[in-house]
Amino acid sequence: MTPVRRRYDTDLREAEWVLLAPLLPPEKAGGRHRENDLREVINGIRYVLRTSAAWRHIPHDLPHWNLCYHWFRGWREDGSWQRWHDLLRERVRQQLGRHRQPSAAILDSQSVKTTEKGGPPAAMTGRRKSADASATSWSTRRALY
Repeated sequence: MTPVRRRYDTDLREAEWVLLAPLLPPEKAGGRHRENDLREVINGIRYVLRTSAAWRHIPHDLPHWNLCYHWFRGWREDGSWQRWHDLLRERVRQQLGRHRQPSAAILDSQSVKTTEKGGPPAAMTGRRKSADASATSWSTRRALY
């Protein structure tokens, strides 16, 4: 009998899993059988993202941190996360009776960071002259000795 693992607040609920499961990649034809439960892998990923924990701090009753990170990184690089996000956003908008794609975006002045002055940064000054090339430096050095 397999022990039941502790449930975390970050775990996928059944309704979330029903929506997400069909979007996940199928096993490769002719390849090895997938040994890991992708629902548990996603639970591990969600644990890290929600708690801001380091990957190596995933609890031991979730899949190994390296496995979770492997799937997270692969899905990030192939664009899966963005596709899933877009698809689920469209479904939510349709359920609310809205158009699938938003028609406008709002940027709040609190969320847009700007610089106080334009132009190149003040630190971008020209190269300094050497002390030997400056008459003022020479007279100052001569006076000190």
